[in-house]
Amino acid sequence: MFNWLSLVTGLFYIVLGIVVIIYKFFFTILEPAIAYAMGGVLILYGIFRIYRAVSRIKDSRDEK
Repeated sequence: MFNWLSLVTGLFYIVLGIVVIIYKFFFTILEPAIAYAMGGVLILYGIFRIYRAVSRIKDSRDEK
């Protein structure tokens, strides 16, 4: 169950990163350079979470 929740959380981080880039807002108005950097980091972290969740799901299926 935790792996699936991690997968959903990764998708949430990707969407949040896109929103930060488009609206340039994250609790306060951001400068464009900071918004792009922060959005990029959020998207990369979301991709990392999804990769980690998928690899754990595959490992758990191999053990069964």
